[in-house]
Amino acid sequence: MSLLSGGLSAASSAVLLVSEEGHELEKFLGLPLWIWQLLNLVLFFGVLLYFVAKPLAAAFRKRQEQIETRRKEAQTHRTAVDRLAHDIRERTSKIEREIEEIRKQGLADGEDARKSLAARADEEAERIRRDSTDEIERRVAAARSELKQAAADLTAKSATEILAREITPADRERLLADSVSRLKDAR
Repeated sequence: MSLLSGGLSAASSAVLLVSEEGHELEKFLGLPLWIWQLLNLVLFFGVLLYFVAKPLAAAFRKRQEQIETRRKEAQTHRTAVDRLAHDIRERTSKIEREIEEIRKQGLADGEDARKSLAARADEEAERIRRDSTDEIERRVAAARSELKQAAADLTAKSATEILAREITPADRERLLADSVSRLKDAR
């Protein structure tokens, strides 16, 4: 509406200028030409206001509403993103704590397993030492027994050879008779 009043004031200024010059311009339908021009200008501004200003204002309003809607949506998305980021930070922190606990538990389990393996290795080494000692003692005893048997065999063989060389047939008959008499007495 201020556009229309501005146009009217401009037209009245033009009328005063024309009247001051002292002559009037041509007339159309009995009205001076400047009135027709003024009416044309007012009509032009009215049409301009009706067809351009109102739709333009409506378009600006609609655009402003769209911007406001998008701003609210962006604010909602931002809130959701902030919430999600907070959740992710909490989850990450929780996962890092769990990883640290698992690492500590793994170290403790590894240390327990190392101690257990060391204890089993010590027990196994002690068992092997005992078994080895027992085996050595058995083999030494077997070797002593073999040695005694070999010594006894050698002694018997040497005695047999000595007796075979030294005993005469008369000595053999006397030994045989002594053996037979001992057997008779023993019964």
